[in-house]
Amino acid sequence: MLFKDLSLSAELLRAVQKQGYDTATPIQQQAIPLILEGKDVLAGAQTGTGKTAGFTLPVLQRLQENPRQGQKPYPRVLVLTPTRELAAQVHESVRDYGQFLPFRSAVIFGGVSINPQKQKLIKGVDIVVATPGRLLDHVQQRSIDLSRVEILVLDEADRMLDMGFIRDIRKILNIIPKQRQTLLFSATFSREIKALASEFLKQPSEIQVTPQNTAAELVSQIVYPVDKSRKRELLSQKIGEENWQQVLVFTRTKHGANKLAEQLGNDGINSAAIHGNKSQGARTKALADFKAGEVRVLVATDIAARGIDIDKLPHVVNFELPNIPEDYVHRIGRTARAGQAGHAVSLVCVDELKLLRDIEKVLGKDIEKVNLPGYDVDPRIKAEPIQNGRGGGGRNNAGNSGRGRGGAGAGGGRNRNAGPRAHSGGGNRRAS
Repeated sequence: MLFKDLSLSAELLRAVQKQGYDTATPIQQQAIPLILEGKDVLAGAQTGTGKTAGFTLPVLQRLQENPRQGQKPYPRVLVLTPTRELAAQVHESVRDYGQFLPFRSAVIFGGVSINPQKQKLIKGVDIVVATPGRLLDHVQQRSIDLSRVEILVLDEADRMLDMGFIRDIRKILNIIPKQRQTLLFSATFSREIKALASEFLKQPSEIQVTPQNTAAELVSQIVYPVDKSRKRELLSQKIGEENWQQVLVFTRTKHGANKLAEQLGNDGINSAAIHGNKSQGARTKALADFKAGEVRVLVATDIAARGIDIDKLPHVVNFELPNIPEDYVHRIGRTARAGQAGHAVSLVCVDELKLLRDIEKVLGKDIEKVNLPGYDVDPRIKAEPIQNGRGGGGRNNAGNSGRGRGGAGAGGGRNRNAGPRAHSGGGNRRAS
């Protein structure tokens, strides 16, 4: 279905065309008409499905159709996101798609000075994209008035709950008007998400564009059994022999990400690490260099990578398997965007065999295993226990201080900062 068939305004269609898009993704085809009708929506959509444009476009049109009262703008739309990277991405989409409309927007996140944000809010904005913690800082300091919010969007709600933002979300939901349109987007429909939806959404229309917890069909998945001590050697060899040029590599911990990036650098492979302990400048530069092809390998922790969408990313490597099976789905979903084929490789040692079985159970199928010559697994090595929780900013390994439990990329507390824009799309030119 083409965007011109979705009853969008001429200004929005012009913006979509300027971005180079013409065909709507399944989530956009389903969500846009429902949102335009003013309905609450509960949508199951993973990153990379085009969900951001799926709510940004109709929300902008609803504002366009109902002009504000008075001269000074006031927040009419509030978008909550779990991470600073995602907040930056959503805000960029608002600006891109709203460029021919008169609305003002602001992005609110921690880790940077609150005063420039205050000044922008005081001047007046129509749309606010925020992480929960910093938004509540503004509420407490009376620099934002949420009493006239008409539309609330909870983006990646499952991750917000997982990162411990439920209290902040409840506080915000109790501040904004009860009479509003609420849009909840989540990669999975857990019991907690269902409970949140039943509490705060009114007779929502339910959309699910991909089966729960299934990986993108276009991703080829392969497991290389290898001893833990030889993983880095194998990874360097594969990158060199097969000439991989843009590789996103996942580790469990921030320390592990730093160490691997340094080791790959010593192997002559230009690499950078991204996680919650990195400064905003370092994160921004690493992402920009990676997208530009100046950095060949980006090593990331799970939460730090949330909201990062890189157009036509060809390779994702699980240097270490995640402790939570669903995180594997999120990881490999960063490739195979908008009809492009993707390649996901997992380097699995004896410690991780149970994690692999759990992942295969979630996927509902076995992943192909290939034993590479020269990398035979030593049967004498016994499995060692793996720390529970998400490494690099998860439940038991929080990084920066703040309200949310997730350190890396959580964006909710005072030590959090926003990363750069990250855009999905490409292929047959679908909007991200």
